[in-house]
Amino acid sequence: QVQLVESGGGSVRPGESLRLSCEASEGTLRQYVIGWFRQAPGKERVGVSCISITAGAKYYADSVKGRFTISRDKDTVSLQMDSLKPEDTGVYYCAAQVGHTAVQNMCAHTFRRADTIWGQGTQATVST
Repeated sequence: QVQLVESGGGSVRPGESLRLSCEASEGTLRQYVIGWFRQAPGKERVGVSCISITAGAKYYADSVKGRFTISRDKDTVSLQMDSLKPEDTGVYYCAAQVGHTAVQNMCAHTFRRADTIWGQGTQATVST
């Protein structure tokens, strides 16, 4: 089973950028739909962006459209986060589901499936 490792979090000011990466420490990401999820303190984990196996389909939450860009290349899935806002603060998790889950479904609810594979998370903090 693939194991996921996130990197790229940090502390920035509003308007600045961060680039998160999700890599496979074991196995390959190539047969997985991949998503990025954010969990703010005291709140539920929510889908931010998801990408299909071929990168032909991408989903963005309304709150990040036009500011975040998801991409994948071989065994790395990246999330470029521009024009960051304080409400983007949280722990960002990378998740993988084998097969051809529709990206909007994965980001909306199927990430709760028991067979979803999760990384350990990376903290992103946006504050003045």
